[in-house]
Amino acid sequence: MSAAGRLEAIWVKRAHRGPMDRVASAALVAGRGLVGNADQGKRRQVTVIALETWNRLMTELAAAADPSARRANLLVSGVDLLDSRGRILSVGSCRLRIAGETRPCERMDEAVPGLRRAMEPAWGGGAFAEVLDDGTVSIGDAVHFLPH
Repeated sequence: MSAAGRLEAIWVKRAHRGPMDRVASAALVAGRGLVGNADQGKRRQVTVIALETWNRLMTELAAAADPSARRANLLVSGVDLLDSRGRILSVGSCRLRIAGETRPCERMDEAVPGLRRAMEPAWGGGAFAEVLDDGTVSIGDAVHFLPH
């Protein structure tokens, strides 16, 4: 097993383009996503960003936006999402299959001018995943990729 990272934050989006509600824990449903989240049952069941990438982007842009501005569901540290398509990410007791790269949209420039372009290389916008297990994830849970 690789070194474990950590689940740093969880956000639930109640409605498309709606606010991101920060929560301490959330239920995941296999094949659906985060309970209460607007985007359920599609390929993008859960979105994930890496704290290290967010901090690098904020440094590059001389900005201090909260990571919730990315509009992702899970903020993780200690794992590199770059080129992780097809890999299984363990978050607490749940497994997520990384299905692809989350491409940044125009809303990123609303949060921080220039953020969309800064996120484009090297999976800077994070990843999206399919939920493989029912369970609850909580801030502080261990996060790591399972061996290939």
